[in-house]
Amino acid sequence: MAEAHQAVAFQFTVTPDGIDLRLSHEALKQIYLSGLHSWKKKFIRFKNGIITGVYPASPSSWLIVVVGVMSTMYAKIDPSLGIIAKINRTLDTTDYMSGQTKNVVSGVLFGTGLWVALIVTMRYSLKVLLSYHGWMFTEHGKMSRATKIWMGMVKIFSGRKPMLYSFQTSLPRLPVPAVKDTVTRYLESVRPLMKEEDFRRMTELAQDFAVNLGPKLQWYLKLKSWWATNYVSDWWEEYVYLRGRGPLMVNSNYYAMDLLYLVPTHIQAARAGNAIHAILLYRRKLDREEIKPIRLLGSTIPLCSAQWERMFNTSRIPGEETDTIQHIKDSKHIVIYHRGRYFKVWLYHDGRLLKPREIEQQIQRILDDPSEPQAGEAKLAALTAGERVPWAKCRQTYFARGKNKQSLDAVEKAAFFVTLDETEQGYKKDDPVTSMDSYAKSLLHGKCFDRWFDKSFTFIVFKNGKMGMNAEHSWADAPIVGHLWEYVMATDSFQLGYTEDGHCKGDTNLNIPHPARLQWEIPEECQEVIETSLSSANILADDVDFHSFPFDAFGKGAIKKCRTSPDAFVQLALQLAHYKDRGKFCLTYEASMTRLFREGRTETVRSCTTESCNFVLAMMDPHQTIEQRFKLFKTASEKHQLLYRLAMTGAGIDRHLFCLYVVSKYLAVDSPFLKEVLSDPWRLSTSQTPQQQVELFDLERNPEYVSSGGGFGPVADDGYGVSYILVGENLINFHISSKFSCPETDSHRFGKHLKQAMLDIISLVGFTVNSKK
Repeated sequence: MAEAHQAVAFQFTVTPDGIDLRLSHEALKQIYLSGLHSWKKKFIRFKNGIITGVYPASPSSWLIVVVGVMSTMYAKIDPSLGIIAKINRTLDTTDYMSGQTKNVVSGVLFGTGLWVALIVTMRYSLKVLLSYHGWMFTEHGKMSRATKIWMGMVKIFSGRKPMLYSFQTSLPRLPVPAVKDTVTRYLESVRPLMKEEDFRRMTELAQDFAVNLGPKLQWYLKLKSWWATNYVSDWWEEYVYLRGRGPLMVNSNYYAMDLLYLVPTHIQAARAGNAIHAILLYRRKLDREEIKPIRLLGSTIPLCSAQWERMFNTSRIPGEETDTIQHIKDSKHIVIYHRGRYFKVWLYHDGRLLKPREIEQQIQRILDDPSEPQAGEAKLAALTAGERVPWAKCRQTYFARGKNKQSLDAVEKAAFFVTLDETEQGYKKDDPVTSMDSYAKSLLHGKCFDRWFDKSFTFIVFKNGKMGMNAEHSWADAPIVGHLWEYVMATDSFQLGYTEDGHCKGDTNLNIPHPARLQWEIPEECQEVIETSLSSANILADDVDFHSFPFDAFGKGAIKKCRTSPDAFVQLALQLAHYKDRGKFCLTYEASMTRLFREGRTETVRSCTTESCNFVLAMMDPHQTIEQRFKLFKTASEKHQLLYRLAMTGAGIDRHLFCLYVVSKYLAVDSPFLKEVLSDPWRLSTSQTPQQQVELFDLERNPEYVSSGGGFGPVADDGYGVSYILVGENLINFHISSKFSCPETDSHRFGKHLKQAMLDIISLVGFTVNSKK
């Protein structure tokens, strides 16, 4: 009951002499400061709403326009071509204003109207300019005069000092490709993967679809694209993520690792204190929209920022048929899991954020707490790791009221979830392979009951000070979490820092109330469901074969000297490695983004092409010359870059076919073509983790501050999941996943083939890398 007593602002007792009233000044002070904090946030949101609402103009520009109009009026010049006079005559019908007042009001009204018209014109002009994507298809390093003029106009209409969401209304809508174009590109993508007879049959299905059913489905899709902000994103979120009934763990959630070689402090509480404070600083910047929007082409072309909105205070809520995403505007606490117990920790004291040393103090209090878990509490989070339907039913039955509801609300409405892991993880020089594999698996699934997989992200701090993140996928894609993670690692390392003995800088504060244990009353029936979910989650986790390793033979710097895209280079290496590994080609998924458009998310680049297959076969043929192999490499690389650009500019294949399939389901019509397309498994699923804030890490001065990147589980039971990050000029980190249950896959074997493939390709262009040419 200690928490309840702390929440009471005053106490009173009825006596024969009257009412004895005793006010708690400390509680009243905290109530006042809490209210002040809330009103500050409301004011900031209101102010930002105005600034973003009038962008690319500014609120002060209204005064400039109005003063300019009034000045011309007093100079006996009519800038309105008679409009001001008409407004004046309309006001003349009222007897409340003098002639002078009517002139002033007329001028202000016209000036305001002119200002709004200018804003609308600038926004529309910027939207038209941003609809042009020809710049993406120009040869690297060569820019035409027309493109330079276009860039200059974009900069003029983009305004000054944009906030995070300033460009949202100026971004173009995602276009709907023509059905025939999509079908043609699809057939081209599967040509190298099919036998002649199968390809002939698929061609007939595709051509029939393009002529008959396709145009009918396309009509509905066009209608949606005119009405909705983005014709893909809401269906993608609902049908690909929220309606999935399988476990999120391994299948959907992904992870981010810490710095590869460094651990700034080995004190678990201190590392948690700095990192949590850095996360909260980022949240404050996000609330104030002070995060700069991501822009391409020399900070010119803006990307959509919509996915940032649900980063914090967000949780996925299980349902029997479909899940939902619960997002609240603000949360003043986090929930921390340690040794089977759940603790609620307030983030504010005296109306301000807790400082790093104060957070460290709170974490240490939890680590020192000797209490034992309540019945069913220790493995409760296994419900979020298992199938969705049992979790949904269990939540409705056992967590809809009483203590359980209050505690679950605390978890689901927390800013984010924190796990104080009892294991030690991270890269070890004396055992690099096992240590990195263990680290990856721990972040991906842990013990299956010590991460809350439904939260937007779970922040994990290990016993030796290493840290990481596990993120839920439905609310946003990996680059968004990556942006936060880069900020956290840089702020922790270069701004907050530690004392010589490894603690956070600053002083402790004993006046801060202790973390509060969450209370649960979990009946035996619910505990049985928890054990069942944990059992299925353990089977899934134990089946994951993970191999994470740094590749430091060469990096982006050497690849650029080949005059090719580093991403295309790695993708061709993956094709070569897969052929070495399995002796055949497979349908390959590479994620690209469509955030050049409003509310854009991802598109698929089908990396296995006729050109890439020709190159791989040439590499496997000992009779081919180096010159011929290099020529085929360049052709395949250029083809990959073209496909990537098409995907980014809305001319991809898979999202269009996916939406056509959804429309066919709504219309209750069967399409053999679409059914076959969407049933093809992605046996090689790949993704690059982009570095977005290179300025935060000066790798020339601090070469040891390199990121490990992040990874995900295998998409197909008999396939590989590969994530990679190009760090600086000389390092590439790879994360490879597959399943032990598949006898044909082996993540470590694939890793060896990938390393050799990278070396084989770089040797084509005359570089000697740790071995003879």
